[in-house]
Amino acid sequence: MKTAAQAYGNVATQTSSPRELEANLLLEAASRLQAAKDAPGEPLQNALNHNRKLWTLLISAVSDNSNPLDVSIRENVANLGLFVCKQTLSAQIDPKPDNLMPLIRINREIAAGLLGR
Repeated sequence: MKTAAQAYGNVATQTSSPRELEANLLLEAASRLQAAKDAPGEPLQNALNHNRKLWTLLISAVSDNSNPLDVSIRENVANLGLFVCKQTLSAQIDPKPDNLMPLIRINREIAAGLLGR
């Protein structure tokens, strides 16, 4: 199983822009969560841990003062990331399939925005 950082590094070599990289990573995390939701045999905790680690990296990136994004955007992404981490913890405590849907939707919507869809 790849860690979020390893996945980030692997995808980084396959994409041409940071936006595409982040979108692809979010879509991969959403796919893992969806698979865990749809098939009870899939490793739910692994999917949740992967998603949490990915969002931890995103929070770290937007918290860096050298990040070129506007401060308000960085704050919004950080706040969303904190919500995702809290929701992930809730899903780990109460691993019902319906608890995964907010995480899946957020990842997909942010990815779509990054890809300009």
